Amino acid sequence: MASPMELSCWGGDWGLPSVHAECLVVMAYARFSSAPVKVKIIDHCWRAPRGTVPLLISGDTVISQPAKILNFLRKQKYNADYELSAKEGADTLAYIALLEEKLHPALMHTFWIEADNYYRVTKPCFASRIPFPLSWFLPRNMAGEALNRILLTKGGPPLFSMAEVEAQIYRDAKECLNLLSHRLGTSPFFFGNMPTTLDAFVFGFLAPLFKIPFPKVQLQDHLKMLPNLCRFCDDILSCYFRLKLLGVSPVGPDTVDANLQKLTQLVNKESNLIEKMDDNLRKSPQHPPRKLTTLKLSRTGEGSSSPNRLSP
Repeated sequence: MASPMELSCWGGDWGLPSVHAECLVVMAYARFSSAPVKVKIIDHCWRAPRGTVPLLISGDTVISQPAKILNFLRKQKYNADYELSAKEGADTLAYIALLEEKLHPALMHTFWIEADNYYRVTKPCFASRIPFPLSWFLPRNMAGEALNRILLTKGGPPLFSMAEVEAQIYRDAKECLNLLSHRLGTSPFFFGNMPTTLDAFVFGFLAPLFKIPFPKVQLQDHLKMLPNLCRFCDDILSCYFRLKLLGVSPVGPDTVDANLQKLTQLVNKESNLIEKMDDNLRKSPQHPPRKLTTLKLSRTGEGSSSPNRLSP
C-alpha cells in the first residue's frame, strides 16, 4: 500500500487556497490528477523539514520544488498529462520555461521589491502568519532572496541599474501574458477540455497576481485586460477549490472520488475525440484526471455574477 502523501504549504487569503505561487502550482496539479494529497498549512517555512515550501512528504521521501513534486506524483500514477501527445508534452515544457524566465521575475518584483506592495500587502500578509520575533526579519529575508534572484538572472549587461532591470522584466512579463492569452484563446484549458501540468503552472503564477489587491498594479492591470486569463483563474478556483474554501463538504471525499472515477470512465468509453496515447504511456496506465463534469465553465466576457465564480 502506498504511503500517505502530505503537502506543506503557505496558507491562503483573498479567496485563494494559498498566497504562494509555487504552492498553488502543486495544489492545483493534485486536484487535476486526483492525487490523494493531504494539505498541511504551516505558514512559516522554518517549521518545514527543509525550510521551504511547497514540500511533499510520503513515507521516508521528502521532496521540495514544484517540478520534482509533480514528477513524483506522476511516478505514483497520478498523471494529469497522460492524454497529451508528444508535441503537446514538448509545448508544456517550453511554456513552463517561458513562465520561469519571463513572468516569475516580475511576480517576485511585484510581491517583494515594489515598496508599496511590500509594506502594505506582502509583508503584513506573511508576517501575520509567522510568530514573533521571526515575523520581524523573515519577510525581510524573503525579500532579499527575491532581489538577489532577480539580479542574478536579469541584472547583467546591458542592464546596469535597477530601474533598467525593472523596466525590462515588466516588458517581458507583459509579452508573456499576451502570449499565454493568445495560446489559451476561448478554450477552458490550454490543451482543450482537461487541465494539465501547464494549466497548474499558469494558474499558480497568475491567480495571486489576479486576486491580491496590490496598490501598485501595472502588471495586474495588464492581466485584467486579458479576460480569458482572468476567466481561466476564476473557473479553476470555482471548479476545483470553491467547496474547500467555503468549508462545504456535501459528501465524503471517498464518495466524491468514486463518483468522479465513474463519470470519467463513462466519458472515456463513449468519447471518440480522445487521441491515442503514446505507446510508452499506454504501457503504463495512469489514474484518470479529475474532471468536474457537473460544473459549467464560464465563457470569456460573461459577467462576474455567475454562481460558480468567486468575486475578486
